[in-house]
Order: sequence, then C-alpha cells, then structure tokens
Amino acid sequence: MTSRGELWLIRHGETEWSRSGQHTSRTDLPLTPEGEQKARAAGRLLHGHKFALVLSSPMQRARETARLAGFEPEVIDDLREWDYGAYEGRTTQEIRKDAPGWTIWTAPPPGGETADQVGSRADRVIARAVSAGSDVAVFGHGHMLRVLAARWLELEPTAGRLFVLATGSISVLGYERETRVIRVWNRGESCE
Repeated sequence: MTSRGELWLIRHGETEWSRSGQHTSRTDLPLTPEGEQKARAAGRLLHGHKFALVLSSPMQRARETARLAGFEPEVIDDLREWDYGAYEGRTTQEIRKDAPGWTIWTAPPPGGETADQVGSRADRVIARAVSAGSDVAVFGHGHMLRVLAARWLELEPTAGRLFVLATGSISVLGYERETRVIRVWNRGESCE
C-alpha cells in the first residue's frame, strides 16, 4: 500500500463480440456465461479490498462485471469504450479489406473518436481518481483502459497499443515514490 491511492482497472468479462474480435463500443451486449464466471473470479481477487470510489462505464457488460464482482459502481460516461464509428461490430480483418494495415492506434475510425479524444476522457477519469485520495476501482473496456494506462504513465494515448488486456482481468496503476507506474498488469485467475 502507498499513501497515495492506486487505480485498479477491471476489464469487463467476455461478450459474444469480445470473443469473436468484433469492435464493440455503443452496442450494449450482455456477458456470456464465461464472461459472468470471469467477473465472479475478478470479485474473488478483489475481495476484501477497500475502495474510496468504484466507477464503471455505463455499458451493461461493465456494470454487470462490477455487480458480479460484488460492487455497486458509480456510472460515468467518460469510461465508455472508444467509439468505433462505422467500424462498430466489425473485426480488424474485415476492416483491413477496405483499409489495409488499419489499427485503432494509427487511424481514427470513420465517424468515431480519435485517440486524443479518448485520451481526454481518460485524463478526466484519472483526475477524478486521484482526487479520491485512496484506491479507486474502475470497471471498463479494453481499449479505453489501455489508453487510461498510457495516460497514467504520461504517454500519448496511442501508447495504449503496447498493453494487452484480457477480459475479466485486473491491473493496478500505482506509484514508485513519486513516479506513476504499472504495479500489476492483466492479472486474472487464469493468469496466476
């Protein structure tokens, strides 16, 4: 434990689209039975930890993960997943048929958000968490949480490409003295 609060990132459990690799932002999908199991497993790993604040994306997959993990989160819009615009529901393979070499990190999706827009939302979440003065749990989505980690480390939002997050995983952003660091990354019962 540090005297400063840590930011605990919990990616939602599996959905049909996360399993198939389809980009999911605005589509409000439920967890699969496997996703529900991962959410409960996250709850076992979090059991007994005290949080000053528990935040969640408004999407049911994040809210349900929080509930199954044993928490009643405050819902905030800034934790929504990256808006994939016209690429919603499509896999990277499908998108690359029209846009060879495309990644979310190198080109904004038509009608969606830029990395900088997502980074601005992540900065607001970080400011809110830091102001809590103690540990904060955040239930959210893969790309958004990866951008949040990059911004925690004072990197450009696109540096989120360097971090992978499994569904139902837990990561902890903290400090080494005054320097912001990643203390734990992508932990889950299957990763132990």
